[in-house]
Amino acid sequence: MDQLSPVGTGAIWRLPVTVCRITQFLGERTAGALLERAIAAAGDTSKPSMIRDREVAPDVRRSRSCQDFAAPELLAAIDEVLEAVEHTLGVSCRYTEPHYSLNLHNDGDFYRPHQDTSAEFAPRRLLTFVYYLHRTPRPFNGGELRVFDAAMPLHTGTTGKWAERTWRDWAPEHDSIVFFRPTAWHEVRPVSCPSKQRADSRFAVNGWLCSPDPAHRGKDASR
Repeated sequence: MDQLSPVGTGAIWRLPVTVCRITQFLGERTAGALLERAIAAAGDTSKPSMIRDREVAPDVRRSRSCQDFAAPELLAAIDEVLEAVEHTLGVSCRYTEPHYSLNLHNDGDFYRPHQDTSAEFAPRRLLTFVYYLHRTPRPFNGGELRVFDAAMPLHTGTTGKWAERTWRDWAPEHDSIVFFRPTAWHEVRPVSCPSKQRADSRFAVNGWLCSPDPAHRGKDASR
């Protein structure tokens, strides 16, 4: 007689998603200067954050964003650690282009579970990074980055009910950065900021390293 497998055909395997986290990333002086720049930018140019790069959906995402925020010192530091991050996450980011924005979460803000890539909106994203900034002591509670464990076989849809998913939370610690693959399901947990002052927000530079735009493919590119 053929022996039946003891594992059910509908079994779901859950594997923790690899996240690279680096603390004290830029150092006190550089991080402090970048925070002051972020606070100034938030007061001048921030707008309600969008999903799919074109929709404001406050039931899914509530925060504010600055699309033209400049952080060259952060990009230079990312470039220094990129080889180790690539090795850890099993991804190649050679000849990629950075795209990023400044995001701030204040009292009651959040971002529901989502992925950073899809065939329709962001097929070029190869690596997600999130760099955190805030005043010290931390003037808000919550705002953790929740990264959900992967279900096997790997896919871009949601398996099972959200209440059955497992995860790990990562604190939005000042001058820390996390890297993970854009296919990972993740969310920003609700923020409580008693002062409601914009300068007391949870600041984050959210970005991606993206494969070159096909319109410019063949031209000289760099990290």
